[in-house]
Amino acid sequence: MANDKETLLSMGFDPSRVEWALKATGNRGLHSAMDHILEHEGQPVPDLSAVTSSTSGSGRTDQPMDVDEDEDDADTLRAIAAKSGAPISAADLEAKSIKCTECGKIFKNTALANFHAEKSGHDQFEESTEEVKPLTEEEKVQKLAELREKMAAKRAVKAKEEAKENKANEALRRKAGKDMNKVKEDLQAKEIQKEVEQKRRDKIEDAKAKAAIKAQIEADKRARAEKAAREKALREGRPIVDAPASTSAANARPAASASSGVAGRDYKETRLQIRLAGGGQPYTTTLSSDATLREVAEFLAAQTMSVDVETVAFVQSHPRKAFSQADFSRTLRDLGLTPSAVLIAS
Repeated sequence: MANDKETLLSMGFDPSRVEWALKATGNRGLHSAMDHILEHEGQPVPDLSAVTSSTSGSGRTDQPMDVDEDEDDADTLRAIAAKSGAPISAADLEAKSIKCTECGKIFKNTALANFHAEKSGHDQFEESTEEVKPLTEEEKVQKLAELREKMAAKRAVKAKEEAKENKANEALRRKAGKDMNKVKEDLQAKEIQKEVEQKRRDKIEDAKAKAAIKAQIEADKRARAEKAAREKALREGRPIVDAPASTSAANARPAASASSGVAGRDYKETRLQIRLAGGGQPYTTTLSSDATLREVAEFLAAQTMSVDVETVAFVQSHPRKAFSQADFSRTLRDLGLTPSAVLIAS
């Protein structure tokens, strides 16, 4: 048995099919096992614990029956016929195979006939006196070569299908990877945009804070200057004048106020519209008429990063009038911008 198994394995047969063949044939030899393997080609290997030897059970074997077995079967058939009264034909006593009446193929046993019925759909069979001759050595070699060719073809088809499936899976994996990378890139772009917007807001807030500090510094300077002027006037015995310098300037131009039709009217607030020379959305604000032109520049610098308080210049559109850094300490009232004006910043 061990030699038969090793021989079959060396011929390239699957180990599970070799075990099945040896157990099903009752270890009757190499040729019986090879016949079983070739006859059951394409069938799934069953659970070997449920496989019984063909030498047991119903009494039918994969090999021709000996004389004693034939005589026992014949006696059984005669006894059944005697009870039923049916005649016994020679074909009943000498049946050695099963024949498919639809296609004419002959099978050695019922298992092969059932397998043929499942594959072809044929259901008309009869017993035959024709004996299925065992394969010759040349036929076995040829059958083995055909079997190996079929197995190689099946492996090639399976390998091709697996390669195609692997290619499709790889394409899906790459697409999923690209989609994931796109999502990551979009998230990164959004995060970068958020950071840029936050930096811009922080810069504007810093500019506003700086403008407020500068305005406070200017106010402190004016307060100190006024305090120093009062102290000096007290030391020199001169009268203290609390009115701001802008008051005299406002009183010095009664003609201009009269020409505008609002003589003697004091505007406490001034509404400004400021446009950038390079274009864009205008900025509007309302300031005290006593606010200086520097405070206007600080307001504009807090709104856009393209404006520097120390270098910006203003031009009044109508009537046409230019203001320089020397005018930054003058109030809006002194500059004649009340009650409203349009300025162009450059």
